Amino acid sequence: MTGASRSPDGFDPIAFLEEAVRRASNEEVEPMRAYLRETLEARGVAARVDEAGNVLASRGAADPEGGHVVLNTHVDTVSPHVPFERDGDVIRGRGACDAKGPLAALLAAFLAVDPGAGRLTLAVTPDEELLSTGAHALVSDPDSPVRDADGVIVGEPTGLDVCAAAKGRFEGTITLTGANAHAAAPASGTNAVAALGDVLAALKTFDDRPDAPPAHSDLGAATLTPTVVEGGTATNQVPADCRLTIDRRSVPPETADGFRASLREHLREAVPGDVDVAFSFAERPTPFLEAWETDADDPLARTLAAASSGEIRPFAAATEASYFAAHAPTVVFGPGVLADEEGAVAHAPREYVRTGDVERAAAALAESLSALVGRE
Repeated sequence: MTGASRSPDGFDPIAFLEEAVRRASNEEVEPMRAYLRETLEARGVAARVDEAGNVLASRGAADPEGGHVVLNTHVDTVSPHVPFERDGDVIRGRGACDAKGPLAALLAAFLAVDPGAGRLTLAVTPDEELLSTGAHALVSDPDSPVRDADGVIVGEPTGLDVCAAAKGRFEGTITLTGANAHAAAPASGTNAVAALGDVLAALKTFDDRPDAPPAHSDLGAATLTPTVVEGGTATNQVPADCRLTIDRRSVPPETADGFRASLREHLREAVPGDVDVAFSFAERPTPFLEAWETDADDPLARTLAAASSGEIRPFAAATEASYFAAHAPTVVFGPGVLADEEGAVAHAPREYVRTGDVERAAAALAESLSALVGRE
């Protein structure tokens, strides 16, 4: 497939991408999901949608002896929809690089490679941009094809680099509780807003703790950022309540549970005893995307990097690779970039991908899968 835009069965990833970008999938993914199923079934590949909305298709041996690789990406996009445009080798529009360009490349390789005694599984999720219910269902079901994979390739815009690690992201709220009083007699109450100063100071020192995770060799240091503050109900009243939302970008080996326990202890030591302090994660039906990493020397990473001539590096954003990496070596790879020298690309009105990069990604994936699946 190297150097060609069409797979042996006539699948053209650029034609697929042009139609995919035209289909809005920011509020409703079914038109895009149906198009993906139609594309697969038109080429003789059975595709099904599971209860979580994932599109699943497989090729190769039912009981693979030559390896099993899962190809994953997502069909949903962020709002608002940005219409399709084609300007030479540039395709613009919402989803062009995040992640319909990567999907086109993955699909081309999936259809082109003969897995022989191995197996290829395409697993495309419906809500990566929101709560990752599809991906969580894939890793939670003991009969899911992801659970016995030897490797997972997650399609995202990486500029054809192979990303083998990423920070996690946790979000939660610190709640301070004091006692109301008249502002003319502030000492008769307990000012929760005033205690916010101690909390902000504690957040700055949180990663200086002796037991704090050290900076990661590739990902750098974890970050802890205050983002939203609310407190008080009247301008002449000592406020009894204050809430601060925080954003945590974690690095291995920190887990969500470990972070929560450490932050609670750190805050309790910093806040005056007459103020109650609590921390809770934002409510969501799926686990947070935790930090993850795959050994850069793993055959999956090395083979794909050699085929794409890309670097092995961390990924800058949180992805569903976090879920898959707990079960198998996982990398993130695809055409397009999150941002370029002019600014944001993914999730931005100027989102684009170059057709040559989609074709090169498809060729690198096909070459890698041929080497990884069906091995003796």
